[in-house]
Amino acid sequence: MPSSLPALAVLLSSSAALAQDLTLREALDSAMRGHPLLTASQERIDVAASLKLQSALRPNPRFIFQQENWRVDRSTPLFKPGRDLDTFLYVQQLFETGNKRARRVDLSAQEQHRAELSRELIAREIASRVKDSYWIAVGAQRVATLVEDSVKNYDRIVEYHAIRVKEGVMAEADLLKVQLERDRVAASANAAQLDAERGRIALFRDMGLGEYPEGKLSEPLEGGVPFDSDVASAIGNRTEVKLAQQSINVAKANSRLQTANAKPDFEALFGYKRTNGFDTMLGGLQIPIPYFNKNQGNIAAADFGVRAADAELTASKALVAAEVRAAAADTALKRKQITGLLPEILRKADASARIAEAAYREGGTELLRLLDAERVKIEANVQFIQTLAEYRRALAALETAMGVNP
Repeated sequence: MPSSLPALAVLLSSSAALAQDLTLREALDSAMRGHPLLTASQERIDVAASLKLQSALRPNPRFIFQQENWRVDRSTPLFKPGRDLDTFLYVQQLFETGNKRARRVDLSAQEQHRAELSRELIAREIASRVKDSYWIAVGAQRVATLVEDSVKNYDRIVEYHAIRVKEGVMAEADLLKVQLERDRVAASANAAQLDAERGRIALFRDMGLGEYPEGKLSEPLEGGVPFDSDVASAIGNRTEVKLAQQSINVAKANSRLQTANAKPDFEALFGYKRTNGFDTMLGGLQIPIPYFNKNQGNIAAADFGVRAADAELTASKALVAAEVRAAAADTALKRKQITGLLPEILRKADASARIAEAAYREGGTELLRLLDAERVKIEANVQFIQTLAEYRRALAALETAMGVNP
């Protein structure tokens, strides 16, 4: 029970912090502090460190006590154990050759470093998911706010038409059309609110939290500065490439160990022997003859492992290059949309809605034109917000592709 208290404290402190407005940096810090996958990966590092400790230990000596020439035939009255038994007391020690112990330690150290890189990769993957989920949630939050404001705007339009109908200067059918459009937008607002809540839940899930505290996501969608995408730099930064390179190091260390294991070890023994009443010393040497088993299979498997790891490194570099180019192209396209095309569409939609409303109040246009203009305005604003969120997501994907630290 006491061991669970620190994790509980981290969770409670994280939940308390998230009860207020949440920035992207705070979301990332919270995920890096207490995500269960990071805790599990740290335990794997500790496992690797323990195996490294074990690999450095030397073989234990063996103590042997042995007696020979016990008589089964009871008809021999002259048998005396102290005189007729052969008694052995000796120590036997295994001596490793081929620098096997150092090879084992090297392999264990390489495995530990690979476990550390695996944890770094998990941290980067978590950070990538958190950033993506954060911008999805912020976009959904902004859309929900926009549509809710549109509902309030329609409430004012409905109120205006209700007054006009009461005054007898407008047909009640027009009021029903406005009310129907208002209800349609209200239904869209409910759906947008649900999407925003789902986005928040997905964000907290990717942060590794089991609770979903209240609070707004305070990071603005506007902004986000593009940066150069150099493939060579990305290959040098990406943990996947480092992990693939480390897999080669592990495979080579294993190959060296298997080659060393082909060299026979020997056991030396030294001790005491009593036979026929005489005290003597004994010594010996045991050496296996490497005639049938020369560890050929393990050596060949280790060599193939090196080749496989080398091929995986080549594939990893190619994948990183493709991801960088794709992310850079996506970022450039989204930025072009939010700086060129969409602002112009948004300006025209706003102008069209204002003109339609003014003309409608002056009796110069039909109600349906007003409703269409309002609908187009809402759709244009929603599209702009969604594209802003997609641009932020594209930037985050480019950061991940470039190997930027979370």
